[in-house]
Amino acid sequence: MESNKTYLTVSETAAYLELPETFILEKIREGRIRAVHNGEEYLINKDQFQHHLEQIRKLREWEEATRNEPIPESYDVKDED
Repeated sequence: MESNKTYLTVSETAAYLELPETFILEKIREGRIRAVHNGEEYLINKDQFQHHLEQIRKLREWEEATRNEPIPESYDVKDED
């Protein structure tokens, strides 16, 4: 899926970010994704997503570490009143 292309179409961007095309179009209209319209379609510079992809990678690493972390023993287990 990784490509050397700098500009992506809406469908390529959706595949790159693993999001629905309708979501990408909505974010373009809101101004949250920068895009240019060449008269036929939107073209999106994929470099603007590097921070987003890095944050997703960190989140997945944290979730994996949390999932593999043992559950701590309850402090009340050894409490004898």
